[in-house]
This record gives sequence, structure tokens and C-alpha cells, in this order.
Amino acid sequence: MKNIVLLVCFTLNFISCTNNDIDRGIPINEKYELKYPSYFPSLTFDTIRYPLSKNGIELGRKLFYDGRLSRNNTISCGFCHIQENAFTHHGHNVSHGIDDRLGIRNAPAIQNLAFLNRFMWDGVIHDLAQQSISPISNEDEMDSSIEEIVSKLKNDTNYRTLFKSVFGDENINGERILNALGQFMAAMISSNSRYDAFLKKEGNLTDEEKYGMNLFQQKCSSCHNGALFTDETFRNTGQYYDAQYKDGGRFRVTLDSVDFMKFRVPSLRNIELTKPYMHDGRFYSLEAVLNFYDQNVENQKNLDPILKQNGRIGIPMTENEKKAIITFLKTLTDQKFITNPAFAEFN
Repeated sequence: MKNIVLLVCFTLNFISCTNNDIDRGIPINEKYELKYPSYFPSLTFDTIRYPLSKNGIELGRKLFYDGRLSRNNTISCGFCHIQENAFTHHGHNVSHGIDDRLGIRNAPAIQNLAFLNRFMWDGVIHDLAQQSISPISNEDEMDSSIEEIVSKLKNDTNYRTLFKSVFGDENINGERILNALGQFMAAMISSNSRYDAFLKKEGNLTDEEKYGMNLFQQKCSSCHNGALFTDETFRNTGQYYDAQYKDGGRFRVTLDSVDFMKFRVPSLRNIELTKPYMHDGRFYSLEAVLNFYDQNVENQKNLDPILKQNGRIGIPMTENEKKAIITFLKTLTDQKFITNPAFAEFN
């Protein structure tokens, strides 16, 4: 029987399967292929540098929900990224980290990251497999370090077995930890909303939803376009500067005044579930967001030109139009994604 098993085993990430490994209960690794609709953009996640495997994703999932990634073992990635809320920190305008410290930004949704080019509200991270180092090292989030995490995990028998199953030996190091977390986040694809069923001709939208979709395309799709509902640009949308958080957005990365208060255009998939909204969670409803764009956009020096057209600041919308747009936005909710056990915390 062992010989039969070995015939289907293949080498991945320098893994070599042996009879001894099988005897020790080390699971055979299998390649993992991301599945997504043909209308999605091309993958940006580097699967050559970071080959995807079932065991790699499982290892990443275990790490994602492990509080030992924080200084005092209380804050995991999953603490601020809750599955039922499309992996956001529901109910908190900005994320609450270690020792109940407040960050300065709303925790962004984790979904379809394998197709994006930049991460974080200011785009400071370009490699998904390196993204986790930011919250791990941030003193208001997890306040730890890769070295500290390695010291905690290196003598954990279960982790040593998992690392061997993915990388070929039991060595636990920072590069492998980040690699596994990147694999898990890359696998978190949301593509089964009612809107997706409509695009696949497997379902339909109501007349109200179609009306909202048409309005959305007219009034919102300049920024929120494509299958992911984001063009990944950084824009000043006329939000007032909050002196409490002192967050200038993209300016924090470039130090160019042109980028002051510019933030990355977020995806709107699962938007019904991810309140509060904006980089600092200032709005607690979609109605409030649309009211802002209709009535309260500030005419700032570097306000995005899209919000200054036809002699008017903002995006004009009637109350009925707002209602219809929100009705459409709710078709982007993916119930399978938020209940998928493959992304849930280990029992």
C-alpha cells in the first residue's frame, strides 16, 4: 500500500516523500490550483516563487489563527479579520490590537488578494507573501517580530510536522512563515455572489438590482471597476483629515504632498458585510457613504477630478438612486465565501 501511495506523491517545494515520513504521519503534499472565473483579472501572486500546495495553505491557515504571532499570544490575524464579515474587524472603526491598543486604520477585507498589485490602504506592500510582516511588527497591532515567533514555534511538534510536509524539512524560519501565510491569503477567493451567478448566466437579478447596476456603472465605476470592483488607484475623495489618527494616506509612503489624503480604492465585493467604511471606519452604513459622496465631499486642493465635474463637487444622486445602488451592491455578497470551512479557524 505504501508503494502505491508513493507513486502518486510528487516533489513540491523540495519535498521528498519517503516510507519513514508516511510512518511518522507526515501528510503527502499536493499541488493546489486556484479556481476563479474567466472574467477575473490575471493572477499577480507569484506562484513560481511561492508554489501553492494544499499543505502550504493549511499551514498558513493554522498560522493565521494563532495568537502566538503576537507579543503576548492574544492577537491572531483572524482577530482583526473575521470570516463572517469578509475578514474585516466588524464593529470597530479602526482595528484594536494588542493590549487593546487602537490602530489608525480600518482593517481591510481579505479577499481576492492574489489578483492585486498593492496592499494596505497606502499601497506600501507589493508582495502578498510579505504583507503579514506589517501587522506582526506594528506596535499597535501584534507588536511582535519574526524572530520572536520562530522562537515560540520551533519546538512545537505539530508545526514541525507541518513545515516538513510543506518545505521538506522541519526548519521553521521567517521566510517560510510568511510564505505559508501568503499561500493561505492567496487561496481566499470570493467569486460566488449573486452578481457572479448573473455574469455566469446561472442566475438573474431583479429589475431593481439591474437598475442599481446601471446607476452604479454611471456614477461609481470610474474607480470601482472590473471584476474586483477596484482599479487599485490612490485617490483623494474629499474626506476631512482626522487629527486623531493623523493619517495622510499615500503621503505616508511617498512624502509627496500631491498624495496627501489619497487612499487605495477598495474592492466592493462583500461590501454589505464590511462596515464600517472608509480607511478610518468613519461611516457605519452604505447610506452614509452615498450621502457623503452626494453632499459632503470637501473641495480639497488635490481632490480627485472625478469628483469635480459639471461645476459640482461630489456625485449627484437622488434618494431613490442611492437605494437602488445599495440594492445592487448587496448582490456582491458571497455567502459561500464567508461560510467556507477551508478558511475557518481550526477546531
